[in-house]
Amino acid sequence: MSNTSKLAIGLGLASSALLATWLFTGDRKKKTQVYLSKKANDLKRSIRKKNETFDDSEVHYI
Repeated sequence: MSNTSKLAIGLGLASSALLATWLFTGDRKKKTQVYLSKKANDLKRSIRKKNETFDDSEVHYI
């Protein structure tokens, strides 16, 4: 891995940590928590819908 890619990954991680810190401080904390909990619930619902199984109990002969 080259130094440039290591630097890019490090800057990306540092900037995301700063963004998370900013979002969870002050009056933005409650809004961020509500937003994240709504998105998590939506994700859970979409995963549950995808897990529905199809039961084809009939035998098909070719």
